[in-house]
Amino acid sequence: MRIGIGVFVLACLTFATALAEDGPAPFASFDKAGPEELNDPHDLAFGPDGRLYVADKFGHRIAVVDPDTLEVVESLSAGKLPGAHDISFGPEGEVAVAVTGLGSVFVFSSVETLDIAPRTMLAAPGTEGALAHSNGRIYAMAGGTGLLIAYENGGAVASVGSHPGAHDVAEGPDGSVWVADNFNRRLVRYSPDLEKLQTVEGPQFGFYGPRYLDIDGFGRLVVADQDAHRILLIDPDVDGGAVLLGVLGTGKPGKGPNLFDDPEGVAIRGNDYYFSDSDNNRIVRYTVAIN
Repeated sequence: MRIGIGVFVLACLTFATALAEDGPAPFASFDKAGPEELNDPHDLAFGPDGRLYVADKFGHRIAVVDPDTLEVVESLSAGKLPGAHDISFGPEGEVAVAVTGLGSVFVFSSVETLDIAPRTMLAAPGTEGALAHSNGRIYAMAGGTGLLIAYENGGAVASVGSHPGAHDVAEGPDGSVWVADNFNRRLVRYSPDLEKLQTVEGPQFGFYGPRYLDIDGFGRLVVADQDAHRILLIDPDVDGGAVLLGVLGTGKPGKGPNLFDDPEGVAIRGNDYYFSDSDNNRIVRYTVAIN
């Protein structure tokens, strides 16, 4: 059912005004929700073919979603990726998948081989996040041991600890590596060699369980804070420290515009934001209107 545009705009403005009185206003408007045909979708990423690839946790697969209709159009490696949590595409088309149920990161040579067999399997106990970095390395967030591990040519070359249960690992525009450190209720930024550069934490962000994030072309962080049922927009490079710029979600689980139930994954394309509305078993799209 389509909502009348006047009613929708009025609702968004009312919500934005109310939220602005207590904190940052929404940074995007609800655009579309896909059908409830996924099974606890986690992180997602755009592939080189322009389609949206979703780590469908309890589907034990990678679901391919049309970014326009938000419908599943293909299922890859169904049943072969137990507890899949994350997917990442590298500069040469390689694909890294966090296969949590097997404590591994599977590395595939290309999208075309996602339904066949991985090229490499990297051990990472309780792995929640995987990153195919532009430098050619694979980074894994092994939440089971709290280790962030950098792999090169199939071998571990660096690691850093103190992140038990952490989830996503994502690359910033400068090549730095961000960790969604959910148990510690913070975000941590590392150099490619895993030297700590920055920590984003504190009551001003209201983190309850940041799980996955993406980073836009301006270096701003878009963070799915699952346990708070919110999405946060953060500028990490403001003088004096990181600043919260906007919020989607009310802090309570729900379904509809500006409502989420345990959101997990984040992917950005231009002015569109795609989120895994995980407990609603669907993908939703929000948009920033540009005049």
